[in-house]
Amino acid sequence: MALDITPSGQACGAHVTGVDLTEPISPETVAAIRAAWLEHNVLAFPDQAMSDDDLERFTGYFGGFGEDPFIRPIPGRAHIIAVKRRADETAPLFAENWHSDWSFQAHPPAGTCLFGITIPPVGGNTEFANQHAALAAMPGDLRARIEGKMAIHSARGGYAPSGMYGARDPKGAGGRSMDIRSSEEAMATQLHPFIRKHPETGREGLFGCAGYIIGIEGMEEAQALPLLMQLLEWQGSEAFRYSHRWEPNMLVMWDNRSVLHRATGGYDGHDRLLHRTTIAAWRG
Repeated sequence: MALDITPSGQACGAHVTGVDLTEPISPETVAAIRAAWLEHNVLAFPDQAMSDDDLERFTGYFGGFGEDPFIRPIPGRAHIIAVKRRADETAPLFAENWHSDWSFQAHPPAGTCLFGITIPPVGGNTEFANQHAALAAMPGDLRARIEGKMAIHSARGGYAPSGMYGARDPKGAGGRSMDIRSSEEAMATQLHPFIRKHPETGREGLFGCAGYIIGIEGMEEAQALPLLMQLLEWQGSEAFRYSHRWEPNMLVMWDNRSVLHRATGGYDGHDRLLHRTTIAAWRG
């Protein structure tokens, strides 16, 4: 089975056809998909009428399942969460800030798979920012300020009881439809280097950004926060972006070690539903 890979023409991303993901695929095809994933960072597979079983099988080809600590899985599944928003929902948009999934974990997921089920006719693009390109183009003086430094990651801003999705998050009529469970466990911190090599390709890139990064090891907050804001502006620059437009029955997989991503709105009055899995950290 020959894959047809069409690059997006933007900073990362490609569409892949020539494979049926509703059926088991060969090790050779898995290897070809992995190679394309590592090259393009984000892959979109249109016209894949996948079941939850299919989604789990596909995720398993690329490693074990990652852990989703603060979002309850859908009934009957341990590893699939629903990323959803009702037509009448008024809560702030979920995941609208740049981030790498669960970067606050000791071993963050290597990748994420997201399958489009109910897709609004307008809006709802997912934007990606290529962090290899961001580092390669970074001015030398900015790079020197983070070279060798460790970022302090934490989920507290989102998932602690006092966070964005905690007690203050609107529930009930018009409130958030996603089943998010805040916890004091979100207060924990984890160190990761700002600049690190991709464990499979060896390419250097930036990892994580303000949001899950709450500080810099050994640096006072008054110095760290302005630097984090400067980094965030650089990391999400237009030159490093790919804006992905969704279709029903489309699977997208991205490399959390290579890109940041964020949700966008613009579909008020329409339901939206996607099913998500994460791919466990690469241990090769």
